[in-house]
Amino acid sequence: MEEQTIVLIVGAGPAGLATAACLAQLSIPYVIIERENCSASLWRNRAYDRLKLHLAKEFCELPHMSYPADAPTYIPKDQFVKYLDSYIERFDIQPKYNAAIESCTHDEGKDCWISLACDLTTSVVVRYKSKFLVVASGENSAANIPVIPGLHDFTGEAIHSSLYKSGAAYSGKNALVVGCGNSGMEIAYDLASHGANTSIVVRSPVHVMTKEIIRLGMTLVQHTPVNIVDDLLVRMSNFVFGDLSRHGIVKPKAGPLLLKEKTGRSAMIDVGTVGLIKKGIIKVHGNISKINGNVVEFEDKKESSFDVIVFATGYKSMANTWLKNGESMLNNDGLPKKEFPNHWKGANGLYCAGLARRGLAGIAIDAKNIANDILSAYNMHRFEMN
Repeated sequence: MEEQTIVLIVGAGPAGLATAACLAQLSIPYVIIERENCSASLWRNRAYDRLKLHLAKEFCELPHMSYPADAPTYIPKDQFVKYLDSYIERFDIQPKYNAAIESCTHDEGKDCWISLACDLTTSVVVRYKSKFLVVASGENSAANIPVIPGLHDFTGEAIHSSLYKSGAAYSGKNALVVGCGNSGMEIAYDLASHGANTSIVVRSPVHVMTKEIIRLGMTLVQHTPVNIVDDLLVRMSNFVFGDLSRHGIVKPKAGPLLLKEKTGRSAMIDVGTVGLIKKGIIKVHGNISKINGNVVEFEDKKESSFDVIVFATGYKSMANTWLKNGESMLNNDGLPKKEFPNHWKGANGLYCAGLARRGLAGIAIDAKNIANDILSAYNMHRFEMN
């Protein structure tokens, strides 16, 4: 089977949906394909129960559609999924689900992209021919679990955070969370709240903030130099939390907003975890050196036994496994070569949305840029597919 379109979008998460909506607003034909059987599968199927958006709703809107007026400031997961469903309906987005992309190759002679996608329900391979290609498969497309000696033979349960739902099943058990980002800290809090004996591995320096401090910072930085805002945020954090270094949590040298801008690493927004750490209810450890049976040895040579290890160690992009001519845009990790805000465009009509580690606000910027850039080329040439 062969289909022709002006734009092929790979991925129906928030980035793909936002790009589709922006193209629809400009009356540019597109096809959007998704390997899962639903849109935004990460949010629907791979997010823990208590998850809320960590940023205020004004920083988490997709283009051309606001949240309902009565929506809370910090949107719960289920309400965000409803927002996405309304978004799909409003812009009449019709993803082709169960379509697993196998390869995308640029045809120099015909100056178009040839993409092969397998229909997972019928095993039929569909050949898509498009002038433009948008990589919107996400930086969170595959779970990332670090290599640790002995992990393979761990006698307890080891899961990635994408499979974690609630701490209810772990009451009374010894639980270790690896990773001190927002997911790791919130999962540790959830486990402890459900009566698990909880420890967390803090592998690197991290800023700890309240959601209100971050909201203030993201508002101020629109009109104030980032170094001045960062200095204020660090002072406010120190006032709220005190010196956390004696609890095993060390601040990075760069400020929280600058660090996010340069590396994509977010500040940790506290949901109550720090209070439990200070009380000794949640124990903090350094890096793991090895695992023997159910015993974990840390770099300081301390040992503890655990029933479950939850790896909140993030995800990785899989775009390079199927994108065959993406070297103009993506590095070896499947992430943009260029820094924000110039990361979203490659050569030969190739684009990426949602790969800049800028969250939903970054997705909205990418989608608008991509659609407007395609529109200018589309109007200039009114490409006709051969």
